[in-house]
Amino acid sequence: MNSNARSVGTTLDFDLQTDAGERLSLSSLRGKTVILYFYPKDDTSGCTQESCEFRDIFPRFAASGAVVLGISPDDVASHQRFKAKYNLPFTLLVDENHALAERLGIWVEKNLYGNKVMGVQRTTYIVGPDGTVWHVFEKVNPAGHADEVVAFLQGGVDAARRARSAFDMAAKPAPAQPVVAPAVTPVAARVVAPVVTPVVARVVTPVAAPVAAPVAAPVAKAAPAPAAAKPAPKVAAKPVAKKPAAKKPVAKKPVAKKPAKKVAKKVVKKVAKKVTKKASKKVTRKVVKKAAKKVAKKPARKATKKPARKPARKPAKRPAAKK
Repeated sequence: MNSNARSVGTTLDFDLQTDAGERLSLSSLRGKTVILYFYPKDDTSGCTQESCEFRDIFPRFAASGAVVLGISPDDVASHQRFKAKYNLPFTLLVDENHALAERLGIWVEKNLYGNKVMGVQRTTYIVGPDGTVWHVFEKVNPAGHADEVVAFLQGGVDAARRARSAFDMAAKPAPAQPVVAPAVTPVAARVVAPVVTPVVARVVTPVAAPVAAPVAAPVAKAAPAPAAAKPAPKVAAKPVAKKPAAKKPVAKKPVAKKPAKKVAKKVVKKVAKKVTKKASKKVTRKVVKKAAKKVAKKPARKATKKPARKPARKPAKRPAAKK
């Protein structure tokens, strides 16, 4: 049994400084029930929640004639800021050097983010009008604690336990309910089906069929063949000649080309242009190099002058023959 359990039924008294800088002794509050809640530090998450819950139901404590006092090792200035920030209607006391917490055995070693530190264990004392301790709430859960204390003042320990259980049950998240698809009415089926079915046939089927075919093929092979049903006894009946029903020509709607094909064609054209440009450049470079090599190998021909043509000689005139 710890010191808190042993303190039930004993007389408790102290003299501490208030957030207003004045001194307050517990013996000066004789004749009133005192709720004395110890918390570790001003303006921290758990301590703020606990203090604000006492603030929210403070009129219920005042109606029962109870006095609410908060105690922590913080100084007067810290208490003043904390009280003003959250508009707390009750007094905060300074446990200087955590002397009162040590005396009550609630200054303990804690594990804070993997580090061992000393601090106040969250505890609430209910002190009766005669100054004796009626009850001690140890290792307090700040959420719902104020309702727990009110329940104790009204109905004792059992009422406090019921209040705690009710709060914990209400705080649990509700189980997720399955989503039920809304029923399709016959009117909706007649109106929606003619609109949706052609769209699904044009858009979904061409895309889903190539993906589903490779998956469905192995499944179809692995599926066991259905057991052969026993043939039913044949009943002689007169054959009825049925006229073949005339098939109505169904106008095929043009399948909308996918925008992906257009994009693919554009990409192919761009790539082809780039490839042909690069290839043509390489070919021209090779041709030029080969021509340059041939020219370099052949020796330069010497320029030879052709002999000038001699002027044609005119035939000499023969003397005329004498008669």
